[in-house]
Amino acid sequence: MKNLYDERAAKRAIKQSAKAGRGADVALSVYTSRLLGGDARLVLHGGGNGSVKSAARNAAGEKVEAIYTKASGRDMRWLEAADMPALDLADLRPLLGRAKLSDGHMMRALRAAKLDPDAPDPSVETLLHAFLPHKFITHTHADAVLALTNQPNGGKLCSEAFGKEIVVAPYAMSGFNLAKQAEKLCRANPKAHGIVILKHGLFTFGDTAREAYTRMVRLVSKAEKRINQAGKPKAPTRKFKAPSISAAELAPILRGAVAAPEHGGDFARLISEFRGGAAIRAFVDGENLGRLAAKGPATPDHVIWTKPKPLVLPFIGKGGAAKSKVDAAVGRYAQNYLAYVARHQARVRAPLDPFPRIILAPGLGLFGLGDTPRAAAIAADIFEANIQIMADAERLGRYQPAGEADLFDIEYWPPEQAKRLKGPAVPALSGQVALITGGASGIGAAIASLFAANGAAVAVLDKDSRAASEVAEDIGAIGIGCDVTNGKDVARAFDQICRAYGGVDIAVSNAGAAWQGEIGTVSDTVLRNSFELNFFAHQSVAQNAVRVMRAQGTGGCLLFNTSKQAVNPGAAF
Repeated sequence: MKNLYDERAAKRAIKQSAKAGRGADVALSVYTSRLLGGDARLVLHGGGNGSVKSAARNAAGEKVEAIYTKASGRDMRWLEAADMPALDLADLRPLLGRAKLSDGHMMRALRAAKLDPDAPDPSVETLLHAFLPHKFITHTHADAVLALTNQPNGGKLCSEAFGKEIVVAPYAMSGFNLAKQAEKLCRANPKAHGIVILKHGLFTFGDTAREAYTRMVRLVSKAEKRINQAGKPKAPTRKFKAPSISAAELAPILRGAVAAPEHGGDFARLISEFRGGAAIRAFVDGENLGRLAAKGPATPDHVIWTKPKPLVLPFIGKGGAAKSKVDAAVGRYAQNYLAYVARHQARVRAPLDPFPRIILAPGLGLFGLGDTPRAAAIAADIFEANIQIMADAERLGRYQPAGEADLFDIEYWPPEQAKRLKGPAVPALSGQVALITGGASGIGAAIASLFAANGAAVAVLDKDSRAASEVAEDIGAIGIGCDVTNGKDVARAFDQICRAYGGVDIAVSNAGAAWQGEIGTVSDTVLRNSFELNFFAHQSVAQNAVRVMRAQGTGGCLLFNTSKQAVNPGAAF
């Protein structure tokens, strides 16, 4: 790892924070958190943490010692001072003397300790940061550290790699018990610069933000060095005799299967995102796929996005019975998931949906699934990172992550689920994919914006690819250059949407134009151009939409936007 700390940037952060009414300590904690959050090898999508102990004022205006810590679910890449609620340490430190503290009481205690009741809820790891004496603390789920800790002898490997700089703690889920355990270990080892929680991550400490950050960089670099000493990974791959089905063809079949009523679904559609890079292909085509995929994620914190295990499909060749194979595989996955829940039923009221969030397709790659495009991308990002962690772990020895009971505890833990459930009520079109042709025009852009505002995953198609991208960027959609009078171009655009979102539920055929000319004098070229765009293009869009919708098997909607001139034409129309 490279140390990216820049003294000039740190001073600028202090000045900016002062304008917002926060002191230098908070500014530097935010600055180093952003540095760590900007490296996907350290944290992903809301993972990791940072804190600082500093002075604050309570409601009475009295000066108190407070801890500022990252709010629950906030992304370290984009952290702001407002994302670090201040809590009164005088309210938190006495909790260390408790023998037990339930999760509910812990969360109530954290909320009660907030100096600003309107501030966001603090992280579930706040007590660990509060119980330790160090001023600045950073925390990551570094890939290299997870590769070391996810081993049968993970503790020994960490001690060898880090020496006396760190103390090692066995895995425990975040919360009161882990906080007490960490405090006891660090009190017994006051010279330690950090603590490794096996199968979870690394915490580093410092008197300054720079010191805590630098120690994180140095320790992760030591983990990387230890992995590199193990040599290159050995991952034999399988060679398939026949070509596989394309990702664009398979995606809508998968998407329909996870919404099918016979598997317990109610057509509450999921979005999927396809990934097929070299590292992913090496994994899904590898001989160790079945063994490694069954092991679970590199840290239980990932389970809320990926589920405990991915669905591994059988190889599906071109022209094969794709739907029957997919339906059978999804059905087995759902049964196995419900059995997993049943094994821990005493600790949960009702199971979550039984469908996978990661689907691995030998010969193709992986599909990440989620309620939204963002959730699908998060699932894919996390599993892609897990692939590298598994590969590195296998170089060192044998990949062995946390067990099933630990995964279940996190997956069904309300504070973790809250990270995914934050926000307003579910929009009406959440989980549905809408494409709009002519989407860069005034009318098309307005239609696209309206569908996006109602929760749909939107694809903006327009002959002007740059304009399509600009409209899409404004509404969080994808923009695709597409000439709807070119059948191959339309088919290509639909395939691109299937790879990006998994399919299509709503097709708005909006592209059109009004050519003028009298019957007796209008040229054949003008007339043919008019029919190509205003008739055949609509048919081409409809044919491709129906092709995808039939593969999904969950219905769909075709909308054709026509001019008033269709029913009330002018003299020269």
